[in-house]
Amino acid sequence: MTLHAPIEVPGDTWRRIARPYAWVVFALTFGLLLSDFMSRQVLTVVFPHLKAEWGLSDSELGALSSVVAIAVGVLAFPLSVLADRLGRIRSLVLMAAIWSVATLVCGFASNYQEMFVARFFIGVGEAAYGSVGLAVVLSIFPPQQRSTVTGAFLAGSMVGSVLGISLGGVLATHFGWRASFVGMAVYGMALTVLYALVVRPGRIESPVRNAGSSKNKAHPPLRSLFSTSSVLSIYIGSGLQLFAIGALLTWLPSYLNRFYDMPLTQAGAITAIFMLCTAVGMPLCGAIADRLCQGSPTRKIRLTMGYCLLCSVLLTVAFQLPVGMAQLVMIGLAMFVGGGIVGPCGTMVADLTPPALHSTAMATLAIANNLLGMAPGPFVTGLLADRIGLASALQLLPLAGIAAALALLVGVRNYRNDLARVSLQPCTHPSTLTSKAG
Repeated sequence: MTLHAPIEVPGDTWRRIARPYAWVVFALTFGLLLSDFMSRQVLTVVFPHLKAEWGLSDSELGALSSVVAIAVGVLAFPLSVLADRLGRIRSLVLMAAIWSVATLVCGFASNYQEMFVARFFIGVGEAAYGSVGLAVVLSIFPPQQRSTVTGAFLAGSMVGSVLGISLGGVLATHFGWRASFVGMAVYGMALTVLYALVVRPGRIESPVRNAGSSKNKAHPPLRSLFSTSSVLSIYIGSGLQLFAIGALLTWLPSYLNRFYDMPLTQAGAITAIFMLCTAVGMPLCGAIADRLCQGSPTRKIRLTMGYCLLCSVLLTVAFQLPVGMAQLVMIGLAMFVGGGIVGPCGTMVADLTPPALHSTAMATLAIANNLLGMAPGPFVTGLLADRIGLASALQLLPLAGIAAALALLVGVRNYRNDLARVSLQPCTHPSTLTSKAG
């Protein structure tokens, strides 16, 4: 992949996008992220209906959920690479259309096999949306706002999950389980059409023209995603911190049921509140990072370490307290702060990778978050709970935050030099460094 000197520097999109239009693009991209997770999570609320109507086993029901995760895990990286090369806006529209149509097919499925295939295509459509959508959002806002908008955008995963479960439950109760899927599909289709009409590739994506042939697009090599110790430390630190968040989101309903004697419906509602705490913490902690970290290349990574350690302290205190409101408040605060790392981490990964690979970089970060955090967190906590009890297993979660802070500490040592190295690479936006260096 030979690099050529481009006439226009990628990463300058935000300079020529009017602020009102940028926020319109953000709102529509965020709205589609809501649709993404609403379509993914609505299935869980109709499990009892499917089990009764089709006589499904729990393993078959679980497979309908897992097939989406498998498709996302396998396809996120290659589809993100493809979107970086073929155009992000058109790719987003195509992705949303695929998962919306597949969700509609779920509503008309006549048997388990049809539902399974439709769920797979939901995963195909959703696989790269988060990474490509975040890359679009990052490109239209100036560097000093990117932690805020990154956190706000990624909070859509939590909000969409809550909406999918709650609205899906209402539709299933009043109109039957098929209406749950149809409702999510109609929302997704309508927003996809609106997105295609309003978000124009010509206004967002400025093609890089080279002095040579048009075939020689300025695409940095994929090794640029892993070329510095700082970006590696951020991938690892982000994933380790989300180990605790993933474990809490999975096991809090069981914890509340066993130790607070809550019925599962109430425990699920309380857990939804904790999810919203995380969703609120993502943009607010990102905004704090944007406000406090201007003028210093290393302050943002140090603040992210602080978020990890503060989350660990709050969880330590929480699970030393007796059951009661004080413990629930401390858990909520821990989840608020713990989710706050996603904005700064996403921004730092963008700063340390070429803009032409930002979709792929965000996919790499998402893979790290899942492989190191969201996937093993619930599983390892469950294994420990079988041996030492659920309460004791949850008491060990602060260790994940400490490990995350130690991983980020490696990046602190080289962050300034790594940022300077990346800024000197072709196809990299030089203002990223100048906007941060005081």
